[in-house]
Amino acid sequence: MRIDQVLPSLASRDAIGVHTLALTDALRAAGFDSDIYYGNCTPDVAGRGRPITELGRAGKDRWLLYHASIGSGVFDIVAARPEPKLVNYHNITPAELLDGWAFQVTYEVALGRAQLERLAPESRFAVADSAFNESELIEAGYKGTAVVPLLVDMTSTGAAPDRTIARRLAEAKSRGGADLLYVGKISPHKAPHDLVKMLAVYRRLYDPLARLHLVGSPLGERYGPALESFIARLELTDAVEMVGSLEPAGLEAYFEAADAYVSASDHEGFCVPVVEAMGHGVPVVAFGAAAVPETVGDAGIVLTSKEPLRFAAALARVLSDQDLRRALAEAAARRVTHFDLGRSKARFVDLLRTATAA
Repeated sequence: MRIDQVLPSLASRDAIGVHTLALTDALRAAGFDSDIYYGNCTPDVAGRGRPITELGRAGKDRWLLYHASIGSGVFDIVAARPEPKLVNYHNITPAELLDGWAFQVTYEVALGRAQLERLAPESRFAVADSAFNESELIEAGYKGTAVVPLLVDMTSTGAAPDRTIARRLAEAKSRGGADLLYVGKISPHKAPHDLVKMLAVYRRLYDPLARLHLVGSPLGERYGPALESFIARLELTDAVEMVGSLEPAGLEAYFEAADAYVSASDHEGFCVPVVEAMGHGVPVVAFGAAAVPETVGDAGIVLTSKEPLRFAAALARVLSDQDLRRALAEAAARRVTHFDLGRSKARFVDLLRTATAA
């Protein structure tokens, strides 16, 4: 029995890429033959898979598992194949949240939603990484579905903190002020601009030396410069650091230095960084959009409004109330066990074994 995985892009620092590699290892360990086929990839993982053009002829007892996360020409190749299909859905951002900022990506996410619906009649079974995403699968017409968290170790980056970065962050902390952390795409739908608004209020009312670190690469060419201009207009250039993408060691340093993790995102299908923050013992204050309440559970402060004054007040309480911080840390330690990598691997493989046997 073969279960080959197909995805538009395989990248080493991307949660979907890490998940796909982990699933391949789990399938092989369970006795399945499994390879990865991609539309494009980052050079460091090119050898872990093959280009989609090498998918070859259909084979007996071969299944294709398609990772749906964005519109792609890879989908058309998969859809035209005769093999039985499985789907792993990682969420697709609604196009209206990106409209006007990155035209190509806006087109790709709209296409991805349409492709997801097209594949529903052919899918024998579909797995989502959250109940929120499963509800979108059901709405798109999928019949057999289940939920398994992403196959990512969310308790550690697997690296020691970068000493140079850690030293720089410690020097800044020694001068006072809280360190607030956001990790993810610098994109309009992730709303780091709303975190900047909140920081302006928080510095004025609670902590004039507080800093916000935005870790992640920008989406397209428009939003990043617009965000920088907005930060400058609020006279927060010295208080907001746009870090860019980081190696695991650098990210570990930022998690260790953080006093709180903050998210104002308008749409999340899961939100891995929130769990990573909990796994590092960093308290979470997040706007409760889409899957965020499900992911956080009782292990963080989930806001029904991200109005800057309310957000700042909630953050101030978390940073000043030691009993609350202790309770959140204990809840987070319990919560991260729900996303245990070994348990999730076993469940995913069992579900695929049952689906392919049926």
